[in-house]
Amino acid sequence: MTDVLMPRLSDTMEEGVLSTWHKHEGDPVHKGDILAEIDTDKATMELEAYDEGVLARLLVDEGATVPIGTPIAVIVPAGTAPAASLDVPATTSAEKRSSAPPPAPPTPPPPRPVPVPSSPSTVAFRASPLARRLAREHGLDLAAIPGSGPDGRIVRADIHAAIADQAAAPPAPTPVAPRPTTHRTPAADPDTEEIPLTRVRRLTAQRLAASAQQAPHFYLTRVVDADALVAFRAQVNTDLAETGVRVSVTDLLVKACAQALIAHPQVNSSWGETRLLRHHRVHIGIAVALDEGLIVPVVHDADRKTVSQIGREAHDLAERARAGRLSLDEITGGTFTISNLGMYGIDQFTAVINPPEAAILAVGAAAQEAIVRDGQLAVATTMTLTLSIDHRVLDGATGAQFLADLTALLEHPTRIVL
Repeated sequence: MTDVLMPRLSDTMEEGVLSTWHKHEGDPVHKGDILAEIDTDKATMELEAYDEGVLARLLVDEGATVPIGTPIAVIVPAGTAPAASLDVPATTSAEKRSSAPPPAPPTPPPPRPVPVPSSPSTVAFRASPLARRLAREHGLDLAAIPGSGPDGRIVRADIHAAIADQAAAPPAPTPVAPRPTTHRTPAADPDTEEIPLTRVRRLTAQRLAASAQQAPHFYLTRVVDADALVAFRAQVNTDLAETGVRVSVTDLLVKACAQALIAHPQVNSSWGETRLLRHHRVHIGIAVALDEGLIVPVVHDADRKTVSQIGREAHDLAERARAGRLSLDEITGGTFTISNLGMYGIDQFTAVINPPEAAILAVGAAAQEAIVRDGQLAVATTMTLTLSIDHRVLDGATGAQFLADLTALLEHPTRIVL
């Protein structure tokens, strides 16, 4: 008999939400089979089987929050009678354990019960994590939504169709139940609404609050003459038109930062309490805003990739981040982070360092401004970069040299591809 445990799927994970079971009691299990989907503090992960046999017992329901290391299922060897071979509770729920009857004398194992229809409030519906979130946000009952995915699984398109049907339907004569994700607090303040924290929001708050409190931040700012960068990007996208790849300013920043980090390896470091950790590989995280919080997918070995490879990979990572489909490797291991709010019209800002990294680059919007170029007044596209630095790891001169070299690369962008 093998217990399947809630795994630690990220370095900050303390518990996980069992989003969807892909196997049912009595199903055969082979190594590599996907047993379940688990929502972590960073993304939705698939749980693979590492043993062969039969899934004898599911110990937690879909939607349950489970601490790491807790048994969530039991696998027994093929040919074993599941009900007779187990001496574990049918659920890890404290409520169900407390209501269980006292042990009875041993009796012959009963035949496996025939499933009976469950009430709408307890039946488990097969739905993707994104579909479940959308259903919660729009107050939809999954029991009333037909699934178009594999084995009748409810997917995002089904939720969108249900939302459209709901908007087109005439108002019902009975009041609609309140949405479960938010609730009013009339006793405290009738004009205030309490919104429960998502796991991503809660973990982001914990990590960044710790960073702001523990890492002594200081900030360096440079204004970049971005005329050449804008023209270079346009030329690159023209050259790549037939490939379908489009390179963004952020993609060029990733490549430029990677080269600057190679030239200044002190910046590509982490604080290790009793020592500094200097990384020999360059893994650059790109902050992506989600409705439920912030996530930072990582472009690994960015210095070894071409601009077009970075553009393709960064676009794919951002799309899958918004769909909650990133793997553990794609959200861990970063050595430096870029946060670009230029697309929102923000001229300049300071970012909180993503621990345990030593620095983060905040990128403002490209805007037309008057500058002095070669002793002459000119109108140019400028962009403000602000480097947040952990003073435990780096001093001002090191950060200034890094930022100066990064500025030179961006103002002479052909050097990025040399």
